[in-house]
Amino acid sequence: MRNFAVAFLTSIATVAGAHVAAAQTADAGPGQKLFQQRCGACHQIATARNGVGPNLQNVMGSKAGSVEGFKYSEALLNSGITWSAETLDTFLTNPGAMVRGTRMTQRFNKEDERRAIIDYLANR
Repeated sequence: MRNFAVAFLTSIATVAGAHVAAAQTADAGPGQKLFQQRCGACHQIATARNGVGPNLQNVMGSKAGSVEGFKYSEALLNSGITWSAETLDTFLTNPGAMVRGTRMTQRFNKEDERRAIIDYLANR
């Protein structure tokens, strides 16, 4: 009976873990899709390779202008920004208004799109 109980509880934990993993993947879906559509032409996240823009691996909590091997604008290098959900939200709303002289021009007018992309970046 004890072996049955252990096997039963283990199977419940496995199923629950699979549901949590599936939910996390589903939550990242819209942000991942938006990132690929709106950001992927310039930025990488799956690799540390820079493109037209710097790769955005581990961007949350990092200092603006800190990705090695990327030539940033002086404006972004001297901005003093540390990327957080709040600073990314402001930057993605209007990069040029936040950092005059940045080369980033892509704006995200819809709050839900910004939030989805920021949530996606937070998990990378």
